[in-house]
Amino acid sequence: MEKKKVLIVGASAKEYALAEKFIENGCEVIVAPGNCRIKDIAECADIREENVQELLEFVLENAVDLTVASSEIAIRNDIAELFQSNSQLIFAPSAKSAEMTLSRSAGKKFLYRLRIPTPRFSVYDKLQMAADYLKHAPMPQVIRTDKAANGADRLVCTTFPTAKTFTEDLFARGEEKVVFEDYVYGHEFTVYVVTDGYSAVHLATVANYKFAQDGDGGILTAGTGAFTPDYKVSKEIEDAVMKHVINNTLQALEKKETPYLGILGVDCVLKDDGRFVTLDFKSFLSDHDAKAVLNLVDENLYTLFEACSVGSFADDYESIKISDNASVSLVLSARTEGNTIEGLDLAETDITPFAIVKNDYLEFETVAGRNLVLTKTAKTLSRARSAVYEDAELIKFDGKKYRNDICEQVEKF
Repeated sequence: MEKKKVLIVGASAKEYALAEKFIENGCEVIVAPGNCRIKDIAECADIREENVQELLEFVLENAVDLTVASSEIAIRNDIAELFQSNSQLIFAPSAKSAEMTLSRSAGKKFLYRLRIPTPRFSVYDKLQMAADYLKHAPMPQVIRTDKAANGADRLVCTTFPTAKTFTEDLFARGEEKVVFEDYVYGHEFTVYVVTDGYSAVHLATVANYKFAQDGDGGILTAGTGAFTPDYKVSKEIEDAVMKHVINNTLQALEKKETPYLGILGVDCVLKDDGRFVTLDFKSFLSDHDAKAVLNLVDENLYTLFEACSVGSFADDYESIKISDNASVSLVLSARTEGNTIEGLDLAETDITPFAIVKNDYLEFETVAGRNLVLTKTAKTLSRARSAVYEDAELIKFDGKKYRNDICEQVEKF
């Protein structure tokens, strides 16, 4: 039987994890544009994510069976609409349906209109109005740009001077909108679903770690670690998220005639009183948890995504087969770029790369920021956690940093 040909659009850790899963499922995989580590496992096409017309031409010329656009850049450039209008199968939401995932202000306003509990927020496009708001805003205050900007776009501020200075910096670099949100204390988690825009099936519930330092200290990042399943989130909470957030969201988008097709994530905080609030939407799995989730999926990914793309999802899938294992992921970051990474061949965990580079000696070198995601899947969270941290010690490079408390609480249970 001829292998199905899949094009994955993106160049980061989640695309590497996707490529591995599709290869495991027996597919021929091409990644555009990919990176130097992805080239080790799959063919890469030198086409930028925003060049959706060129990607369409590539698909037509190379008889690609299914395209998966996990890149926000490609989604924002409406790759889904272009491909669908040219009768090409694609697993990705349209730009209109994904607006609440691509724009933080749009996402917050969407939650507010649907009366889904979310922390108090404000959106400003002028510095003076933003500064006036901060004078009376409760602290801590989460301050973020309207669109993601590689981790330099967010800060949790505990004082007015810090908040004002960060806001001034954002406007000074040309940001059009800045989003303010009251910080909510509690346990952060993400519920992921697969949807064709009309029905949704639960994929995973993931405990998320966003702060750079242990105990949720330091800079707020795009992600420093994760574990799944999240034992802190009860079935009742999961069902409530599915009913009141996911289903209401899909129904609202369907009424607007912009059904959302793809993986949809909902970031939430479980408060001490047992209730949850919703923070954000995600247009796909996050880089730091993609491998952890995909390792537990016992379905053929091609068949699952194809069903959404051709309209048979509701008939074919009442649930998604998930193994009874557990996954823990840990992000290794570097303070500076250009440092040689050693010990990759010694690690037994799954290693998912960000945009690390190869030098002239074919050695991998660091970039400043997030470099690698280590993921271990095992029968228990405690076993997975132990293996991840053992390998974190084996991998060496100057300026290495990572959290030491990912899934730490599980040792107490």
